[in-house]
Amino acid sequence: MDDQTKLELEAAVFRRLVDHLRNRTDVQNIDMMNLAGFCRNCLSNWYQDAAEEKGLTLEKADAREIVYGMPYDEWKTKYQTEATAEQKAAFEKNKPQH
Repeated sequence: MDDQTKLELEAAVFRRLVDHLRNRTDVQNIDMMNLAGFCRNCLSNWYQDAAEEKGLTLEKADAREIVYGMPYDEWKTKYQTEATAEQKAAFEKNKPQH
């Protein structure tokens, strides 16, 4: 596989992942962190990091809007629920260091 095809496939996979996460608003970020060690915020941070590596300035709010499909505060108001004590304890035990 040539580099351009690989790049295009990786971009398509990323877009599909973001679309999937936008549609699965029932899945809370803390659950993603507890199970997979990353969440929507991590993806937006990685997007921002990638932009900076290319010499581009991308504000945190703008990177989050790319991933969430709306302003982060709007997503939190519409879809985020309060984390349970069990979720918080699992997060503290297993939180990634990235």
